[in-house]
Amino acid sequence: MPDFSFERKAGAGGGRIVVGIDEAGRGPLAGPVVAAAVILDYRRFPRSLRSKVDDSKKLPPELREHLYERLQGHARIGVGMASCIEIDRINILRASLMAMRRALDALGLSPDHALIDGNVCPDLPCAATTIVEGDGKSLSIASASIVAKVVRDRLMRAMASYHPEYGWDHNAGYSTPEHLGALARFGPCLQHRRSFYSVRKHLLARA
Repeated sequence: MPDFSFERKAGAGGGRIVVGIDEAGRGPLAGPVVAAAVILDYRRFPRSLRSKVDDSKKLPPELREHLYERLQGHARIGVGMASCIEIDRINILRASLMAMRRALDALGLSPDHALIDGNVCPDLPCAATTIVEGDGKSLSIASASIVAKVVRDRLMRAMASYHPEYGWDHNAGYSTPEHLGALARFGPCLQHRRSFYSVRKHLLARA
Protein backbone atom coordinates (compact mmCIF):
# COMPACT_ATOMS: atom_id res chain seq x y z
CA MET A 1 0.00 0.00 0.00
CA PRO A 2 1.19 3.57 -0.64
CA ASP A 3 2.45 5.60 2.31
CA PHE A 4 4.09 8.97 3.06
CA SER A 5 7.71 7.81 2.72
CA PHE A 6 8.38 9.81 -0.44
CA GLU A 7 6.59 12.86 0.94
CA ARG A 8 8.69 12.83 4.12
CA LYS A 9 11.86 12.39 2.09
CA ALA A 10 10.89 15.48 0.06
CA GLY A 11 10.41 17.51 3.25
CA ALA A 12 6.68 17.26 3.98
CA GLY A 13 6.07 18.01 7.63
CA GLY A 14 9.17 20.16 7.81
CA GLY A 15 7.56 23.24 6.37
CA ARG A 16 7.84 22.17 2.73
CA ILE A 17 4.78 21.74 0.52
CA VAL A 18 4.85 18.45 -1.39
CA VAL A 19 2.35 17.66 -4.16
CA GLY A 20 1.58 14.37 -5.87
CA ILE A 21 0.67 14.41 -9.58
CA ASP A 22 -0.82 11.70 -11.76
CA GLU A 23 -2.90 11.45 -14.93
CA ALA A 24 -5.69 9.28 -16.30
CA GLY A 25 -6.60 8.57 -19.90
CA ARG A 26 -3.39 8.10 -21.86
CA GLY A 27 -4.59 4.92 -23.54
CA PRO A 28 -8.19 5.58 -24.64
CA LEU A 29 -9.17 6.30 -28.24
CA ALA A 30 -11.40 9.24 -27.31
CA GLY A 31 -11.73 12.10 -24.88
CA PRO A 32 -9.21 14.22 -22.98
CA VAL A 33 -6.31 13.17 -20.82
CA VAL A 34 -6.89 14.40 -17.26
CA ALA A 35 -4.31 15.09 -14.56
CA ALA A 36 -4.65 15.88 -10.88
CA ALA A 37 -2.30 17.52 -8.40
CA VAL A 38 -2.97 16.73 -4.74
CA ILE A 39 -1.43 18.13 -1.56
CA LEU A 40 -2.10 16.15 1.63
CA ASP A 41 -1.39 17.17 5.20
CA TYR A 42 0.18 13.89 6.20
CA ARG A 43 0.00 14.70 9.94
CA ARG A 44 -3.78 15.19 9.78
CA PHE A 45 -4.69 12.78 7.02
CA PRO A 46 -7.28 10.36 8.51
CA ARG A 47 -6.18 6.79 9.09
CA SER A 48 -9.51 5.68 7.64
CA LEU A 49 -8.39 7.15 4.32
CA ARG A 50 -4.77 6.01 4.55
CA SER A 51 -5.91 2.40 4.72
CA LYS A 52 -8.05 2.71 1.58
CA VAL A 53 -6.27 5.08 -0.80
CA ASP A 54 -4.40 3.15 -3.48
CA ASP A 55 -3.63 3.13 -7.18
CA SER A 56 -7.00 3.98 -8.76
CA LYS A 57 -6.70 1.04 -11.17
CA LYS A 58 -6.84 -1.34 -8.22
CA LEU A 59 -10.03 0.13 -6.75
CA PRO A 60 -13.64 -0.70 -7.67
CA PRO A 61 -15.58 2.26 -9.13
CA GLU A 62 -17.80 2.69 -6.07
CA LEU A 63 -14.80 2.97 -3.74
CA ARG A 64 -13.04 5.39 -6.11
CA GLU A 65 -16.09 7.65 -6.06
CA HIS A 66 -16.31 7.45 -2.26
CA LEU A 67 -12.64 8.28 -1.82
CA TYR A 68 -12.88 11.12 -4.32
CA GLU A 69 -15.62 12.73 -2.23
CA ARG A 70 -13.70 12.18 1.01
CA LEU A 71 -10.53 13.71 -0.46
CA GLN A 72 -12.35 16.98 -1.16
CA GLY A 73 -12.32 17.72 2.56
CA HIS A 74 -8.79 16.50 3.30
CA ALA A 75 -6.66 17.72 0.42
CA ARG A 76 -5.86 20.69 -1.77
CA ILE A 77 -6.64 19.61 -5.33
CA GLY A 78 -5.93 20.98 -8.79
CA VAL A 79 -7.19 19.40 -12.01
CA GLY A 80 -5.92 19.98 -15.54
CA MET A 81 -6.55 18.36 -18.88
CA ALA A 82 -5.56 18.30 -22.52
CA SER A 83 -8.17 17.88 -25.25
CA CYS A 84 -8.16 15.30 -28.01
CA ILE A 85 -7.24 18.13 -30.42
CA GLU A 86 -4.16 18.92 -28.34
CA ILE A 87 -3.32 15.21 -28.09
CA ASP A 88 -3.41 14.92 -31.89
CA ARG A 89 -1.31 18.05 -32.31
CA ILE A 90 1.53 17.35 -29.87
CA ASN A 91 1.18 13.58 -29.09
CA ILE A 92 -0.20 11.86 -26.02
CA LEU A 93 2.96 12.01 -23.90
CA ARG A 94 3.40 15.76 -24.31
CA ALA A 95 -0.33 16.29 -23.79
CA SER A 96 -0.18 14.29 -20.56
CA LEU A 97 2.71 16.42 -19.32
CA MET A 98 0.80 19.56 -20.31
CA ALA A 99 -2.22 18.37 -18.32
CA MET A 100 0.04 17.77 -15.30
CA ARG A 101 1.40 21.31 -15.48
CA ARG A 102 -2.14 22.67 -15.78
CA ALA A 103 -3.19 20.65 -12.73
CA LEU A 104 -0.31 22.12 -10.74
CA ASP A 105 -1.21 25.63 -11.88
CA ALA A 106 -4.83 25.03 -10.80
CA LEU A 107 -3.73 24.53 -7.18
CA GLY A 108 -3.36 28.27 -6.74
CA LEU A 109 -0.07 27.99 -4.82
CA SER A 110 3.52 27.02 -5.55
CA PRO A 111 4.66 23.77 -3.94
CA ASP A 112 8.28 23.15 -2.97
CA HIS A 113 8.46 19.66 -4.45
CA ALA A 114 6.37 17.53 -6.81
CA LEU A 115 6.16 13.74 -6.88
CA ILE A 116 5.31 12.60 -10.41
CA ASP A 117 3.96 9.19 -11.38
CA GLY A 118 6.10 7.69 -14.15
CA ASN A 119 9.58 8.35 -15.45
CA VAL A 120 9.12 11.60 -17.38
CA CYS A 121 8.85 14.94 -15.61
CA PRO A 122 6.72 17.81 -16.93
CA ASP A 123 8.06 21.35 -17.02
CA LEU A 124 7.30 22.54 -13.48
CA PRO A 125 8.26 25.64 -11.47
CA CYS A 126 9.55 23.50 -8.59
CA ALA A 127 11.83 20.57 -7.86
CA ALA A 128 10.36 17.20 -8.79
CA THR A 129 10.92 13.49 -8.42
CA THR A 130 9.58 10.90 -10.86
CA ILE A 131 8.46 7.60 -9.34
CA VAL A 132 7.73 4.61 -11.56
CA GLU A 133 4.42 3.09 -10.42
CA GLY A 134 4.22 5.93 -7.94
CA ASP A 135 0.46 5.56 -7.60
CA GLY A 136 1.14 2.38 -5.65
CA LYS A 137 3.92 3.90 -3.51
CA SER A 138 3.03 7.49 -2.60
CA LEU A 139 -0.25 8.46 -0.92
CA SER A 140 -0.21 11.86 -2.62
CA ILE A 141 0.21 10.32 -6.07
CA ALA A 142 -2.37 7.61 -5.31
CA SER A 143 -4.83 10.34 -4.28
CA ALA A 144 -4.10 12.20 -7.50
CA SER A 145 -4.72 9.03 -9.49
CA ILE A 146 -8.15 8.67 -7.88
CA VAL A 147 -9.09 12.29 -8.57
CA ALA A 148 -7.91 12.16 -12.18
CA LYS A 149 -9.70 8.86 -12.86
CA VAL A 150 -13.01 9.93 -11.32
CA VAL A 151 -13.01 13.32 -13.07
CA ARG A 152 -12.25 11.72 -16.43
CA ASP A 153 -14.82 8.94 -16.04
CA ARG A 154 -17.48 11.52 -15.20
CA LEU A 155 -16.54 13.54 -18.28
CA MET A 156 -16.79 10.46 -20.49
CA ARG A 157 -20.21 9.59 -19.06
CA ALA A 158 -21.38 13.13 -19.83
CA MET A 159 -19.98 12.89 -23.38
CA ALA A 160 -21.74 9.55 -23.83
CA SER A 161 -25.09 11.33 -23.73
CA TYR A 162 -24.13 12.99 -27.04
CA HIS A 163 -22.54 9.88 -28.56
CA PRO A 164 -24.27 6.87 -26.98
CA GLU A 165 -23.27 4.54 -29.82
CA TYR A 166 -19.68 4.22 -28.53
CA GLY A 167 -20.50 3.09 -24.99
CA TRP A 168 -18.30 5.68 -23.31
CA ASP A 169 -20.47 5.60 -20.19
CA HIS A 170 -18.92 2.24 -19.31
CA ASN A 171 -15.78 1.86 -21.48
CA ALA A 172 -14.48 5.43 -20.88
CA GLY A 173 -13.22 5.58 -24.46
CA TYR A 174 -10.89 2.59 -24.23
CA SER A 175 -10.52 0.19 -27.15
CA THR A 176 -13.04 -2.42 -26.04
CA PRO A 177 -14.63 -4.71 -28.66
CA GLU A 178 -17.83 -2.66 -28.32
CA HIS A 179 -16.04 0.62 -28.96
CA LEU A 180 -14.04 -0.77 -31.89
CA GLY A 181 -17.21 -2.22 -33.38
CA ALA A 182 -18.95 1.15 -33.12
CA LEU A 183 -15.99 2.82 -34.81
CA ALA A 184 -16.32 0.38 -37.70
CA ARG A 185 -20.05 1.00 -38.02
CA PHE A 186 -20.32 4.74 -37.37
CA GLY A 187 -16.78 6.02 -37.90
CA PRO A 188 -14.99 8.46 -35.56
CA CYS A 189 -16.58 11.57 -34.07
CA LEU A 190 -14.98 14.85 -33.07
CA GLN A 191 -13.99 13.48 -29.66
CA HIS A 192 -11.84 10.70 -31.11
CA ARG A 193 -8.05 10.94 -31.17
CA ARG A 194 -7.24 10.92 -34.85
CA SER A 195 -3.53 10.34 -34.25
CA PHE A 196 -4.27 6.92 -32.72
CA TYR A 197 -4.01 4.06 -35.22
CA SER A 198 -7.34 2.41 -34.36
CA VAL A 199 -9.10 5.69 -35.11
CA ARG A 200 -6.98 6.76 -38.07
CA LYS A 201 -7.57 3.54 -39.98
CA HIS A 202 -11.33 4.09 -39.86
CA LEU A 203 -10.87 7.65 -41.10
CA LEU A 204 -8.76 6.38 -44.01
CA ALA A 205 -11.33 3.70 -44.80
CA ARG A 206 -14.00 6.41 -45.17
CA ALA A 207 -11.84 8.81 -47.16
